[in-house]
Amino acid sequence: MQGKALPGFRDFYPDELALRNHIFATWRGVAARYGFEEYDGPPLEPLELYTQKSGEEIVGQLYTFRDKGDREIALRPEMTPTLARMVGTRAQALKKPIRWFSIPQLFRYERQQRGRLREHFQLNMDIIGEAGPAADAELLAAAIDVLRAFGFGPGEVRARISDRQVLRTLLLGRGLTAAQLPAAFAAIDRSERVPKDVLAEGLREAGVGSRETDAVFEIAELRGLEAVTAALAKVRGGAEAGEPLAEACRLLDAMGLAGFVEIDLTIVRGLAYYTGIVFELFDAGKSLRAICGGGRYDGLLKALSGVDLPALGFGMGDVVLGELLKERGFAPAASARLDAFLVAVSGEDVAPVLRLAHELRDRGVAVEYGLRHSAIRKQLELAVARGARLAVIIGPDERKAGIAVVRDLGTGTERKVAVDALMHEIRR
Repeated sequence: MQGKALPGFRDFYPDELALRNHIFATWRGVAARYGFEEYDGPPLEPLELYTQKSGEEIVGQLYTFRDKGDREIALRPEMTPTLARMVGTRAQALKKPIRWFSIPQLFRYERQQRGRLREHFQLNMDIIGEAGPAADAELLAAAIDVLRAFGFGPGEVRARISDRQVLRTLLLGRGLTAAQLPAAFAAIDRSERVPKDVLAEGLREAGVGSRETDAVFEIAELRGLEAVTAALAKVRGGAEAGEPLAEACRLLDAMGLAGFVEIDLTIVRGLAYYTGIVFELFDAGKSLRAICGGGRYDGLLKALSGVDLPALGFGMGDVVLGELLKERGFAPAASARLDAFLVAVSGEDVAPVLRLAHELRDRGVAVEYGLRHSAIRKQLELAVARGARLAVIIGPDERKAGIAVVRDLGTGTERKVAVDALMHEIRR
């Protein structure tokens, strides 16, 4: 069909844009309350910025082309490489810890499904230059508070938290080798979605023995800080490895957010660059994909920009969040925010209405009038269709008396108001 948007891309009609603006305003509001500064970068970046981080295999998921300067270019699929480049450029001058956020539009050529398109907007919040678990707790609190700001409580959304260092320590302590860890991580990450026999076969092909395979599945089933701490106590270095996770949980409890938190070691985050605490937020019924995900990625900035700074961050996309808001009835209705619609009774009243409209607009009042003079009934119908609260009716008699008839379009009641008092009456 001619004029149809590309597959996986969206048109934003006023009602969809009202939801997007509501999401953006809430994101910005929470980020500001947490002291984060907004930044942005270009939507086009050198292709190597992404292959350097994720390998050549990512190219198949990107929108890439060769520009007129014969450079390999990609539409940005994520924001972290751009963030790393920007921080690396001014690392010495930036006060640490850096607390930045952005709302980029991102692009990936992927199979579409519910909650995943080929473009989306995403809130990125990152803390750079702080290695302690207080930063992990702060970032988690910000992610939770974003959803609280949309009206969600602990019975509706859950933050599922894990720690890759904890997983690594448990797996090595149960007999796996360092070379087998990627396969074990992948099995744990997929343990809720893939049959156990399929996962066991993958582990066997990676050289993991049957006893160690059983250990992988036992670790994947650990839930709650107490169970994880008990398991860590049985392996070498376990107490030390578990302290950052335990401290982050203590800090979240101190903030009053413990009701949102679940310790769940199946949260691995597939990207290999994560190094410590990782998390994902889901709707409580898990009917949708993750609302947001992130964690600590110490070492990534050094790999991408040469600047060795600890870092952590998360991304929250607008597609899943928008689905959830609509599902729960939390999406705002589109509104033109008209304070009043001005109605001219006769053709001679049009010029005074135009003058009044301009005066009111100059003073911050949202008003509209018919662009073509028509019967009063038609003008009032248009006023209702445009969502105006009030109709301000001006005719020859009103002009002569220096008044206007103000009709409440919700109740149908009318009152006569002096023209010089209209501003006060409309705002009242």
